[in-house]
Amino acid sequence: MFIFEAKRFVIVIIGAFFNAISLNFFLEHANVFASGFTGVAQISASISQDFFNIDISTGILLFLLNIPVVILGWLKVGKGFTIYSIISVLFMTLFLETIPIRVIANDDILLNAVFGGLFGGIGVGMTLKWGASTGGMDIIAMVLSRLKDRPIGVYFLSLNGAIIIAAGLVYDAEKALYTLVTLYVTTRVIDAIHTRHSKLTAMIVTAKGQEVTKAIHSNMVRGITRVPAKGAFTDEDREMLVIVVTRYELYDLENIVKEADPNSFTNIVQTTGIFGFFRKEDEKV
Repeated sequence: MFIFEAKRFVIVIIGAFFNAISLNFFLEHANVFASGFTGVAQISASISQDFFNIDISTGILLFLLNIPVVILGWLKVGKGFTIYSIISVLFMTLFLETIPIRVIANDDILLNAVFGGLFGGIGVGMTLKWGASTGGMDIIAMVLSRLKDRPIGVYFLSLNGAIIIAAGLVYDAEKALYTLVTLYVTTRVIDAIHTRHSKLTAMIVTAKGQEVTKAIHSNMVRGITRVPAKGAFTDEDREMLVIVVTRYELYDLENIVKEADPNSFTNIVQTTGIFGFFRKEDEKV
């Protein structure tokens, strides 16, 4: 367990490094903006400097914006997830402040937009894949995914849409279009590394149905359907547990099942839609 957590710690730091490279090597000097809270911090820093002559860095603003969100995550999501989010934000702030801004593609804004989105998508995607987050919208999405049965992409789209509009109003329409390119590339890379589906169905075949069910219920607020099953080769009795989760809960589910029954078999399939009751955080009873 210690080795695994150490690996996750390193992955979170590497993800923060990729996110910082995205800004300091490609997006900052081109006035093209990233997605989520990073983009909000970036455009806020640009407005402060260009219009109010207040020099405050993107890294510091990103840190300040994440303080209330981290508190929300600590209260609503869980300490483990939030701790790694704090680590990600702290290291990204450190990297943004220490890595010098370099001009890789001087006059080609499109190259800056594409590669900025690429590096940012790698950073966010690998962080999410290991059950952590980069803070900001990741935590908000996790909270909303537990409270409301709506696609998480709607909330990301709303915030990113606001960033695009702000880029167009503050600078020009061209910058808004290049920001849109960056957001598209980032989303596609995150989808390739992590998963593009907001809800997933897990079918867990186990000989310890009661233990696995109890372990899941003690950590997650999700309903489970238990279906009797039988092993074809061994002719032994099994149970298949069917559970629908959000993509942000997939990492937690995987580790819960592994710990409760290392010999279980789990099949994850995409869920394009659900009808009927989908348990939410405020419906534990």
